[in-house]
Amino acid sequence: MVLTGAVRTSDSGHTRRRVLGTAGGLAGLVTLGGCGLFDDDPEPAPAPDPLRPVLDEALALAAAYDRVARAQPALAGKLTPLAEAHRAHAGELARVIGTTLPSGPAASSAAAGGADTTSALRRAELAAQKTAAALCRSAAAERAALVGSIAAARAAHAEALR
Repeated sequence: MVLTGAVRTSDSGHTRRRVLGTAGGLAGLVTLGGCGLFDDDPEPAPAPDPLRPVLDEALALAAAYDRVARAQPALAGKLTPLAEAHRAHAGELARVIGTTLPSGPAASSAAAGGADTTSALRRAELAAQKTAAALCRSAAAERAALVGSIAAARAAHAEALR
């Protein structure tokens, strides 16, 4: 036998369809809540750009050159163009990454080896050159040329500091 009329489940006026419909709607909300639709958790931070270490080293090297040039003014003519080259690299890397450069002077970094000498600059250049060369091997084609030229410049800077 098929019932086509509303069947009352209680004296309160609730029908079986209304009760089942409400239960189904609640089940749907619970399911949506479980999939994260109503979660208040923030999205995880995106992974840092692979070029970020090369950018950070460029800024640290420029700051290190500036420190050595201030400490040894006789070397400023030789060191200032190298610092400017690192700032140019940082600017291009920031453009490619889609970030802005810090407006103030770069913070002191271990990249300078802790000492304000040309030998510390040379060690920092060689370490930074290795970072750039390693990244060049794994970088996407459109980034590899930039990183490769930065690695070559860092090697040339290290030789200029001999």
